[in-house]
Amino acid sequence: MTNGFATDVLICGAGAAGLTLAIDLARRNISFRLVETLDDPFGGSRGKGIQPRTQEVFEDLGILDRMVSVGGFYPRQREYRDDGSHCDTDVLASEPATPAEPYHLPLMVPQFLTERVMRERLAELGAAPEFGTELVGFEQDADGVMARLATKAGAETIRVRWLVGTDGGRSVVRHALGIDFPGKTLGVRAIVADVTLSGLSRDVWHRFGEGDMQRQISACPLAGTQLFQLQGPIPLHGDVDLSHAGLTALLAERTGRDDIAVQAVSWASAFTMNARLADHYRVGRVLLAGDAAHIHPPTGGQGLNTSVQDAYNLGWKLAAVLTGGPARLLDSYEEERRPVAQAMLGLSTRLLDAMKRGDMRRGRDVHQLDIGYPESSLALENPGRTGGLLAGERAPDAPIRGAAGQALRLFDLLRGPHWTLIVFEGDRGLVSPRAGLHIHAIGRNGDLIDDAGHFQTAYAPSAGDWFLIRPDGYVGAIVATEELRSLTAYLAGVGLGLDMKDAAHA
Repeated sequence: MTNGFATDVLICGAGAAGLTLAIDLARRNISFRLVETLDDPFGGSRGKGIQPRTQEVFEDLGILDRMVSVGGFYPRQREYRDDGSHCDTDVLASEPATPAEPYHLPLMVPQFLTERVMRERLAELGAAPEFGTELVGFEQDADGVMARLATKAGAETIRVRWLVGTDGGRSVVRHALGIDFPGKTLGVRAIVADVTLSGLSRDVWHRFGEGDMQRQISACPLAGTQLFQLQGPIPLHGDVDLSHAGLTALLAERTGRDDIAVQAVSWASAFTMNARLADHYRVGRVLLAGDAAHIHPPTGGQGLNTSVQDAYNLGWKLAAVLTGGPARLLDSYEEERRPVAQAMLGLSTRLLDAMKRGDMRRGRDVHQLDIGYPESSLALENPGRTGGLLAGERAPDAPIRGAAGQALRLFDLLRGPHWTLIVFEGDRGLVSPRAGLHIHAIGRNGDLIDDAGHFQTAYAPSAGDWFLIRPDGYVGAIVATEELRSLTAYLAGVGLGLDMKDAAHA
């Protein structure tokens, strides 16, 4: 314990958002505790889609290959007609992978498997969630937060520098802060259940009664398991029988078939769909991320992905401030992420309306590859650009080659907790080395070679352009060599101001 602080960050809620934040802080050597009220890990598949942008995040965190190995890709959907015939179609509009966008299809990974892989990664980094530990209250001052916990061993009070609520739609942290959570109930109540059943094949996503909210029901084989996920709307009021017998009866009623039988239910829930967004993501030294800040209807697979990317945006900023960086970095968290959640709420609600009409096809709009922060206070262009890649946008991948001849991807260079600075056809020595910044040069006499032109296609550089890429894979700045002074000021403004030659004489 130093200066009265037990740890730097207390994370409340060990779902996908809390685990992402914990992994990111752990790899940055930031001390934290991750607490979870539940006695055991969540056992359901509420969120099962991992969108292409989140796959890129998981690649950076070192878990993408494991996610693919425990899950799979979405099957085709089979829509059954009333006359007993059916047609098979693709749920997802397929686009080919490109050098700039290496992942083009959502993965299907049941949420309990996603979180298991994340806990395994966290264990490799020397940490673990504390289950059965509840936040019962907190007070904050200008320097930190005093938090009261109820643990299996009894009551505990700890002082931390920052508190992050990743504790879901009914967030205790948000309620304690008095942050409003406006939005609306969407007039749809539904079931979701993970079951073992007989009578349906596992090669397609079976859909019955599409476009009819009284009869609609689907059974999706959950990749990486022997389970099916049942989904379907139910009346807004009244009890629903979620036992194996009750779900078997519901399937018979809605499909008109008596050969589909549920043998066991591993998890089930009846829920009312809401779209809500917190008025603020931060009060003093307390922040919100994930479902604590926004809740979406499940259509389009946006909720878990938006939550992961909240935490990915927040992690490097918290770490920078805790290691002496400017406090304004945390001001940019709500500035960047709240508009994204607002847009995702709109998209998910539109997709829900489409689902009611029986339209389940999903395209690029759910992939989250086009999300960016071009209006952010952390986006710098000097001079301004009128086309091509802009500051604040996602940094594209590009197959390149090292000067020693080996094939590389640009993402290989970005992977890790550092910033990356790339100059095209310029002198990398014009910017001095400093901790937390990796500097590369592409072109003549550079350490990187773009002989296939993929970097030039994706980044549209002019000779002497510098591209500064943030730790979360977005372009922070694009600056011409003639305006390099503005880049130096930018680096200082994000806590990268002291170069190593200066440090040696400090």
